[in-house]
Amino acid sequence: MHSDIHSLLHAYRSTELHREVVEFTPGGRPPLRRRAGWVMIELGLRLTQAGPGPAHATRAA
Repeated sequence: MHSDIHSLLHAYRSTELHREVVEFTPGGRPPLRRRAGWVMIELGLRLTQAGPGPAHATRAA
């Protein structure tokens, strides 16, 4: 792809994405309840990726 065409497509897509973001978040930051929910989801995903902790370790007899 020619570099100036690539640049024009990038500028067009950037403008389009910026417009979508403005339409999606009219008040700026999302409400506290939504932010807290996403924080809990992220924490849960991190805990599932961490694997078992020392409390779940098997003991050799």
